[in-house]
Amino acid sequence: MPSPALYGALSALLFTALPALSPAPAHDAPPSEARGTLLAAHRAAAEGIAFGSCPAAERLPPSVVCGTVRVPLDYADPDGPRVPLTVSRVRASGPAAGRQGALLFNPGGPGASSTYFPLAAELPEWRRISAAYDLVGYAPRGVGRSAPVSCQDPADRVTGPTPAPSRPSEVYKRERIARAKTYAEGCARRTGPALRHYHSLNNARDLEVVRAALGEPRLTYLGGSYGTYIGGLYATLFPHRVRRMVLDAPVDPSPDRIWYQNNLAQSEAFERRWADFRTWVAKHDAVYGLGGTAREVGVRYERVRAELAARPAGGRVGPGQLHASMLDTGYDDRFWPLRAGALAAYLKGDPKPLIAQAAPPETKETAGTTETPGPDAGNGRAVYTAVECNDAPWPEEFAVWDRDNTRLAERAPFETWDNAWMNLPCAYWKAPRQRPLDVRTGPGVLPPVLILAAERDAATPYAGALELQRRLSGSALVTERDAGTHGIAGGPNACVNGYLERYLLTGAVPAAEKGPEMTPVRRASCAPHPEPDPVSLDGRAVKTPAV
Repeated sequence: MPSPALYGALSALLFTALPALSPAPAHDAPPSEARGTLLAAHRAAAEGIAFGSCPAAERLPPSVVCGTVRVPLDYADPDGPRVPLTVSRVRASGPAAGRQGALLFNPGGPGASSTYFPLAAELPEWRRISAAYDLVGYAPRGVGRSAPVSCQDPADRVTGPTPAPSRPSEVYKRERIARAKTYAEGCARRTGPALRHYHSLNNARDLEVVRAALGEPRLTYLGGSYGTYIGGLYATLFPHRVRRMVLDAPVDPSPDRIWYQNNLAQSEAFERRWADFRTWVAKHDAVYGLGGTAREVGVRYERVRAELAARPAGGRVGPGQLHASMLDTGYDDRFWPLRAGALAAYLKGDPKPLIAQAAPPETKETAGTTETPGPDAGNGRAVYTAVECNDAPWPEEFAVWDRDNTRLAERAPFETWDNAWMNLPCAYWKAPRQRPLDVRTGPGVLPPVLILAAERDAATPYAGALELQRRLSGSALVTERDAGTHGIAGGPNACVNGYLERYLLTGAVPAAEKGPEMTPVRRASCAPHPEPDPVSLDGRAVKTPAV
């Protein structure tokens, strides 16, 4: 999943609008794929990247240039078909003597592009970093114009209104099983034999080829959310090629948690973050009128769900669309005032804010017209599905999914079943599965890696950051305490940004201290960033009295 701290700021800038196997040494890839990667990197270094004007589809200003890097579809066959990856760049703005190379960013997903990343050069939090580094983004394989994966005809996509039962009936379950089978079959049919090559190990190998094409002897990398898994794989496969690496909002890379168990953990963590949102709304009951306790806010939310089930707002926002928009509150607390305001307005008889925030993007009304789905609508979900289904084994009997999610939904109903339906095509996947690599490096193998994590992150629970630090020897962990925004690099916390900047500019990480088992660990923490100000329905910030 993309990092909202960075992605949200850049989206606003761009569009003016507002993720137990034995230890594996670095050579633990199949020999043919290791040789193929080496050959592809040598070719990329010789070819370089011919940067020029970016395609109009990227919607980037002239200050950003774009080019293409071609990577093998199958690293076991480096002379076979190649996949074109779109790469974007802004040159370092500082003196040549202070240039430190290229900083490559992957925002996660799977299925997200970072071609917008060079725009970070215009943000105050990134000025010193962008003076020292070329800021480089790219569209991973399958994403956007990079040999896009497709699983569904646009005309077949369900856009709304849809239900979102937290305790689905047997009839509804059978409907979702049928839909999941159809989607998995569509991925195989529309993408063909190439489908098996869209997975995380190849994404990590692609990083190595992009590094070589950029002319960088070693990789400086920032990965957010799922991008941390790619970074961990890269560090395990190519430790000698790592210069500096920032892993922000890490997923748990344990082989037995990729990806079924991680998704169950995510659903449980979202329940805690949903409670955080409702508690904040209750604290500002004078603004929103949604209740003075988290429980009362939840009751009113369920009332809105019930009314939308009976009468979809604007004819296309039902419980499914409402719930999808409310999931944003678990990713980034900047959504809290917007979502609370929309709920409050709806209950007062004005559905327009809710429609504006929750209507499916491909059917949103614009200037009195209705947009039709674009050619790449659904591409992000297709790539997400292909990568996660290809990466590892999944339960192939729905009875297992039913048992695990029914139990989990008893204590965590907010996201559990929606998350299960999102991933259910993996139960019926026909492409071969990968054997997850054991992300792990020994002492002295890597330069210090900087890990950033929010303590109450729902999309990638904090336990994953602790696990990743254990696996990457010598790494350092900076924690934003009592905060839950998913992705904290370049966000509103100056303390976190200070650690990020010092590391990228100097390589410095927090000093080692005694850990729980009296072993030295590199850890530091930052106080949480301020909670968002509530916003009244007329758009003015409302200041709460000091307590």
